[in-house]
Amino acid sequence: MPGLKDKRGFIDKDRLDLSERKAVEYWVKRWGVTQDQLTTAHRKAGRMIKDIATELGKKR
Repeated sequence: MPGLKDKRGFIDKDRLDLSERKAVEYWVKRWGVTQDQLTTAHRKAGRMIKDIATELGKKR
């Protein structure tokens, strides 16, 4: 599975699973948003990173 490497393995770069703490931390920091904003965008747009980025007005 292609993704972003962290200490325990890979973070999926195409889909966001809100139960994966490291992935959530990565995207919150990368986009400069709060976890609540990320969760809201995830609920509206689905789990695809490109759709979440569009919802937040950010680049993937």
